[in-house]
Amino acid sequence: MARQQGQPLLITKSGSSALPALSLGAGPNQISEGELQQLLHRHPECLPITEIDPIFANPVPLCMELTTPAGPIDNVMVTATGLPVLIECKLWRNPEARREVVGQIIDYAKELTRWSASDLQREVARRVERPGNPIIALLEESGYSVDEMAFNDALTHNLRRGRFLLLIVGDGIREGVEAIAEYLQTHAGLHFSLGLVELPIYVLADEQRLVVPRVLARTELIQRQVVAVPNGMQLAASSDEMQVGEDDEDPVGRVRFWKDFVDGLILDDPEQGKPRAGKQSSVIASLPVPGGAAWILIYRIEAHWKVGIYLSYTRDSIGARIVNRLLESWPEIEHELGGTVVIEADKLGRRLVQDSLQTGPWTDELQRARALTWLRSRTNDFVNVLRPRVKTALSDLGTDA
Repeated sequence: MARQQGQPLLITKSGSSALPALSLGAGPNQISEGELQQLLHRHPECLPITEIDPIFANPVPLCMELTTPAGPIDNVMVTATGLPVLIECKLWRNPEARREVVGQIIDYAKELTRWSASDLQREVARRVERPGNPIIALLEESGYSVDEMAFNDALTHNLRRGRFLLLIVGDGIREGVEAIAEYLQTHAGLHFSLGLVELPIYVLADEQRLVVPRVLARTELIQRQVVAVPNGMQLAASSDEMQVGEDDEDPVGRVRFWKDFVDGLILDDPEQGKPRAGKQSSVIASLPVPGGAAWILIYRIEAHWKVGIYLSYTRDSIGARIVNRLLESWPEIEHELGGTVVIEADKLGRRLVQDSLQTGPWTDELQRARALTWLRSRTNDFVNVLRPRVKTALSDLGTDA
């Protein structure tokens, strides 16, 4: 059955009246695409982002008509965690126009994967004509306290990986547009979230406007990362856990390394707690499994200038059952985690989802920063991909978290 929406009715003590709707256009009783851009820039809360992808909630508007080689982007916003939101405002006239606008916003996203935080800062500064770093300034003006270095790292990382929320906003999105999103959702090259939003605007008697946002379709976030395949990691098994041997003889250096790691770690999942920095060669990100029977372990081995991460669990436990259920969907998990993620068995026969990176000596601050940046990124990836699946598997097994 075709989707329908009735006209809003305003009921007062003296009676009732239907609210007239503004359509997109340049004529009387219409709102232009430019005016719609202004509305979203001034009132981003109009957008039902939490219904599309909650990790992009509460973005801060940066500018309109951001210049890119693929064309100007109508509205650009960013979250305090460095996640970009791109918006295209359009009038839906015919199926050809619909396909064109979907293709256009994807072209914008592809172009921005070549950018860094510095590139975005430069272009935003040109548009808003503000010196310095206007992105940080706009975030702070919106009430956020931001670590500029960590934010820029996260923003660059998200740009390069193509982690965007793409929103197409219009007033008369007609039947058939949902099929475009459904097609994109199954497309192998899709690496972002896409939302189709209808934004009817009604005029009240006193010329105030009532905005009634509606999500028509959305795709799932599919993550990607392309990294050269490094050499394997030598790990030693002990008891029920694959322990990483002491990586160096400098406990002070380990403490500082993990403190820096945790301080700069940004997690998209608001329910995931950060690991606790300590003196060991590894730290643990907990998972919602009874008895702590499954967890994500993050480690470093300074002797080989290697860092890594893996999903681990206790044998013959609920954690083992959950991980075995997850691995039934390994092709999907492998695709979403990307990078050099593999399944490797330890000496106890447990199949562990893991990834690692070898860098140059950490006495070189650039190499140390590279190791930390990679670890933070992959920790966030593992949490985003594995934590919701662990919760689902736990529910399917009939066990409360």
